[in-house]
Amino acid sequence: MHNKQQAKIGIIGGSGLSESEAKKEIITIKTPYGKPSCPYEIEKIDDIEVLFLRRHGQKHSIPPHKVNYRANIYGFKNFGIERIFGVFATGSLNENIPPGSIVIPNQIIDFTQGMRANTFYEEKKVVHIDFTEPFCSEIRHYLLETARKIGINVISHATYICVNGPRLETAAEIKFFKNIGADIIGMTIMPEASLAREVEICYAAVAVVANYAAGISKFPLTVKEVIETMEDSLDAVGFLIKETIKKLPEERKCLCKHALKNASF
Repeated sequence: MHNKQQAKIGIIGGSGLSESEAKKEIITIKTPYGKPSCPYEIEKIDDIEVLFLRRHGQKHSIPPHKVNYRANIYGFKNFGIERIFGVFATGSLNENIPPGSIVIPNQIIDFTQGMRANTFYEEKKVVHIDFTEPFCSEIRHYLLETARKIGINVISHATYICVNGPRLETAAEIKFFKNIGADIIGMTIMPEASLAREVEICYAAVAVVANYAAGISKFPLTVKEVIETMEDSLDAVGFLIKETIKKLPEERKCLCKHALKNASF
């Protein structure tokens, strides 16, 4: 059995963050919530071990509304992970955030409520986590500081609105979402972020804007456009996360690790 304490940092998203093409250690587990999206992979960033998971499965075969978010996060907790970086492709509702932008969002609007299993606490205990600030302030600080030092331009504040999918949005929906304060849109950050908070794991997001959303873009939206833009930005995202991981203090000083302290009756 792999030593749980070796890897304390997790990444959920696309690949391309490991330094070598050497065969990675693969770990398969079962959870009380079913199977995670796919086996976890142990990757090395310098001498730091990172536990990596492909959110949509090894062949990108799991649609966003079918991702087993609870199993994925439970697996990370089971391995002793304390911090998670979520990597996302998003659409932009903000003309000042063009395709190709790298965004470190600071807020979330959740339009998946009631459509996805979104809590670990459905029986025996009622838990209300504080989600005022949905992302770990400590990880965000190091992401932004690192981006500045290594010369990667990032958008430091944005609201990610999460919709259920898998269809893309209508122009009227995008207009509505823009009017209520959303800057970028995607289908996968919730309940991933809140589940991490429920098990006291620090969580932050790095989003790549792949396209302008419906009604803002003058052209029909295509999956090909999303893939090409993501590939163009992946190297920068990978470099940013790698350099941030190297700078993170070993001991967490944020509030995430005490999220359950005053959350239940």
